[in-house]
Amino acid sequence: MHIESRRVPTARITQNVLTTGTAGGEPVLFVHGNVSSSVFWRETMLALPGGYRPLAVDLRGFGESDPAPIDATRGLRDFSDDVLALVDALDLSGVHLVGWSMGGGVVLQALRDRPSAVRSVTLVNPVSPYGFGGTHGPDGTLNHPDGAGGGGGTANPEFVRLLAAGDRSADSPLSPRSVLRATYVKPGTVLDPEDEDVFVESMLTTRIGEDNYPGDAVPSDAWPGTAPGRRGVLNTMAPTYLRLDDLHTVDPKPPVLWVRGDSDVIVSDTSMLDLAHLGALGIVPGSPGTPAQPMVTQTRTVLRRYGNFTEVVLDCGHSPHVERPEEFRAALADHLKRS
Repeated sequence: MHIESRRVPTARITQNVLTTGTAGGEPVLFVHGNVSSSVFWRETMLALPGGYRPLAVDLRGFGESDPAPIDATRGLRDFSDDVLALVDALDLSGVHLVGWSMGGGVVLQALRDRPSAVRSVTLVNPVSPYGFGGTHGPDGTLNHPDGAGGGGGTANPEFVRLLAAGDRSADSPLSPRSVLRATYVKPGTVLDPEDEDVFVESMLTTRIGEDNYPGDAVPSDAWPGTAPGRRGVLNTMAPTYLRLDDLHTVDPKPPVLWVRGDSDVIVSDTSMLDLAHLGALGIVPGSPGTPAQPMVTQTRTVLRRYGNFTEVVLDCGHSPHVERPEEFRAALADHLKRS
């Protein structure tokens, strides 16, 4: 088998989709995370057992899909509605959804809005159901009413600059390649050089700007002085717009597999990208003592209310499908078989 790329017109935007050319079988739709694209799923797609139809989509503003503006006031729904529009355009029935990082939130939003279309869900180090930044406690209590600590203003401006410049080097600790090595995988993990180059190129497809990544921001009187804007990627995960704590109300409830790395520094109860945690460590000055967002605990709390889920923990960082491919594929195959 080999990977093919095709652009699919839908009722919303034209989306780029990777396929293996396999027309039959149960559809398995892979959704990537932030600052990445569908190519992170290539090897997983090729290794999928027979009887399944693997597809991987580029979300809007990433890869080769249309760089359409993102209305963050809808939370992740611009992304999840695109995914559901793709499901309709390809006439997929009983789709298995697999979402990584931000893509985990996207597939949960799709499940929340149209559970009848979903046969199973696999979450891979997903963003918390309460978004990224600006909350504390297992039930996602806001640190401040305006969502201070989350949204477009939390991106490191030097990383954004180097991403926009197409920097492929490892000269800066904030270059895309350095960020890949330090946060996408467990620190110390050595990627195959060819794979690493492919992943960096994938990261560089990210559209930069207030309508895409990172989005806009507004000042806040609360620490750290920035609150979510209304546009762009990071604001879709702002705690004032993204709330997926009512998943237990959906019917039917397809099975959920939650795979996470025990050394993830992005989605963690002590995330190194959470300004509250960085403030507690003294890295970001002026912290009033706001606690770190317990992202993993929040996800577990919501999934326990949902009920029909299995948690698998692997010895890796943010990308189990890249770092522990055989173990990840075994867990995924078993989940698909039982769904």
